[in-house]
Amino acid sequence: MVESKEQIFEELSRLIAPFNIKGVPITPATDIAADLNIDSVAVMDFVMEIEDRFDIDIPLNLLAEIRTMDELTQVVRERIERGGSA
Repeated sequence: MVESKEQIFEELSRLIAPFNIKGVPITPATDIAADLNIDSVAVMDFVMEIEDRFDIDIPLNLLAEIRTMDELTQVVRERIERGGSA
């Protein structure tokens, strides 16, 4: 089971790799849309993989507030701690 913030970040970095066609180094400060230049369809595919991998839900309104990999990592960690939703 993934528990630490570092482990979650590493797993998210692995999951986003197929969408990182420019080969941008993934850091906690990476802006998912701006730095990786991925479109909304790819973002939704990425989010679906995250939800499947961690068995969580990420509501669209919450997703709209996430810009960086660090913010995404924090949201995933919070969702895991809350049992996947809420």
